[in-house]
Amino acid sequence: AQGSCVCWDPAMANRTDPLARSVHGTNPQHMIEKIVRSRIYGCTYWKEHCFGLTAESIVDKAMDLDYYAGTYGGFRKPSKFLCLVLKCLQIQPDKEIIIEFIKNEDYKYVRVLGAFYLRLVGRALDIYQYLEPLLNDYRKIRERGLDGKYKITHVDEIIWDLLNKDTLCDVALPHLPKRTTLEDQQLLSERISVLEDDLDDEMSEDDFQPQPPSHPPPPPDAPE
Repeated sequence: AQGSCVCWDPAMANRTDPLARSVHGTNPQHMIEKIVRSRIYGCTYWKEHCFGLTAESIVDKAMDLDYYAGTYGGFRKPSKFLCLVLKCLQIQPDKEIIIEFIKNEDYKYVRVLGAFYLRLVGRALDIYQYLEPLLNDYRKIRERGLDGKYKITHVDEIIWDLLNKDTLCDVALPHLPKRTTLEDQQLLSERISVLEDDLDDEMSEDDFQPQPPSHPPPPPDAPE
């Protein structure tokens, strides 16, 4: 008898876990639009490093991440980060695993991956509950732009984007009710940030608009 071998089967490798629940009324993988999914399915990293990943083993790949991005370059190559986001959508890890990603203080890219995934699939209350504390995480993150060049951003800036923007990393983010709406419904208590707590009372509530975090530029020759 011939020995068995494991062959690459695109239909099998790209299929959503049959036990996965729908997200926002659709196949979880459809949270990433088709053209971007197709690029991910065709890239080497997806075929060689994401095939066979489980909810437990995906954390090892996340620990190896060294930059954050959507797609980049003239051919809009998908980043490893975006590949792992799609893999999470495909296999749908338990909520407890994703919360552990978010609470991981040792590996900042694991934390960002968990936050990004929760923003795509989570309930509004969970998103605010688990992501807002990360607004106090000021660690540096390497971000790769559309031109393929790197720049420095920070964990809190990414979290602010997740809570306030409509699109991030070439992914359309699901509608998120405004925090004030949930406060009015008494579903969330008012959040006072570290910075807001130090502000004078001169600014009225009507004058305040959420602003992205601001970080001073590093001094010359400062290590990244």
